[in-house]
Amino acid sequence: ALAAGMAALALGPAERFARTAIRGHFTRREDLRSVTLDELYAAAGLDNGRHVVQDGFDPATQHHMETVFTLGNGRFASRGTFEEGYPGESALTFAHGIWDDMPIAFTELVNLPNWLNLTIRVDGEEFRLDRGEILDFRRYTDLRHGVMRRAVTWRAPGGKVIDLLFERFHAYNREPVGAIRLLATAVSHPCALSISAGIDGHVSNQDLLHLRLVGQGAEPGKAIWLAADTRHTGRRITVAATVKADVSVGRAAEPLAGNCPGFPALMVATELLPGQTMQVDKLASILSDRDLPAVIAGHSSDVGNAAVNEVPDLTYDRLREGHVAAWERIWEQGDIIIEGDDEAQLALRFNLFQLLIAAPQTDERVSIGAKSLSGYGYRGHVFWDTEIFMLPYLIYTYPRTARNMLMYRYHGLPGARRKAAAGGFSGAQFPWESAETGDEVTPRWVPDFTDPTRLIRIWTGDIQIHITADIAYAVMQYWR
Repeated sequence: ALAAGMAALALGPAERFARTAIRGHFTRREDLRSVTLDELYAAAGLDNGRHVVQDGFDPATQHHMETVFTLGNGRFASRGTFEEGYPGESALTFAHGIWDDMPIAFTELVNLPNWLNLTIRVDGEEFRLDRGEILDFRRYTDLRHGVMRRAVTWRAPGGKVIDLLFERFHAYNREPVGAIRLLATAVSHPCALSISAGIDGHVSNQDLLHLRLVGQGAEPGKAIWLAADTRHTGRRITVAATVKADVSVGRAAEPLAGNCPGFPALMVATELLPGQTMQVDKLASILSDRDLPAVIAGHSSDVGNAAVNEVPDLTYDRLREGHVAAWERIWEQGDIIIEGDDEAQLALRFNLFQLLIAAPQTDERVSIGAKSLSGYGYRGHVFWDTEIFMLPYLIYTYPRTARNMLMYRYHGLPGARRKAAAGGFSGAQFPWESAETGDEVTPRWVPDFTDPTRLIRIWTGDIQIHITADIAYAVMQYWR
């Protein structure tokens, strides 16, 4: 139960559960004598200091919640959009270091092919929260274990009711890999259930196309993959995925492959009686030529093979177990405890979590942008905020990660020297906004928010020079 992220009631002597105590959320009793219903409810409840909870669905706040429920692992992150999609959503996945040119802001992180996609049909009717009737909705992020869950009871337009439980995470112990588990249970009637798990390559950055699709494949019962190049910087990205399915009585059919242009998918289907459950596990990997520096430009096979080879031998449960153990170690090393104020405790852990899912574990050529990896704000550019507001915590708790972020500035020294020379200075002047090369990428002019026909001059890239001192201060703090 604990391995699956559930609360548990443990019965028996304390020594029997000594090791379990640090592994999950459980309550122990010697036996069930005199136990009350309130005590059982309390045992099953979520830890207020470690869970960000959304009870009930409100379309008016959905886009805000996409940011709140962002998940990542220090290498790539995805906004908290729904697997099935929603009108007006801002679905995006960013990976550190995948930049492409753009107007005005010079460069930005690229929205990668959407690996989250699940299309669910109940007797042919597509599940979406803007259709049918939502009978129950709850979503939460378990900050301690880096896992998000969403439970929906949905009545299809035709009247049939189904329970859907989604769980997903970005594997902290296996950086290229993300995972989704869906449990679909028929409630009111027998139903025909079909699920298509795809990789959607038809993505953009707010209508700006950065990716040129160069290849794809779909093997029945095995894997799907999609390869793309960034249009200006020439980065090669490959996304691959596998799907495994089971039902509570019998087994689901082997996944069938679909290979629509730009949208390979694996599809499974079954017939469910009331009370029967279908489980679908989707594992996906994202790799680029940054991960494989020996890849020859223009050859997708090496990156593609590496992406496909990340997932076939994995199981969801084994991957989740390693991921949860990794987050346990992270919090053991860097948790901050506030006693007597649950709201402050949760707020602090939420912010630490958002920092950690964007902090590079292994890459010393990237750093954390002002919007982290949670949205389009600031285009992924790194500001002085990183060294002043983010780095101190990492220096004291995860110095290896802090070193990576300082090495990003080191690798950007050529760009900082070019900026200094352009301004008539000797030495290095770090940019107000930094991206891949360390050159200044602050826009000179931007459209007025209230009147797009007018331009506003942005002076920070020209006259703000204190960032150089901020970075020097951060280096000294790290050294000390």
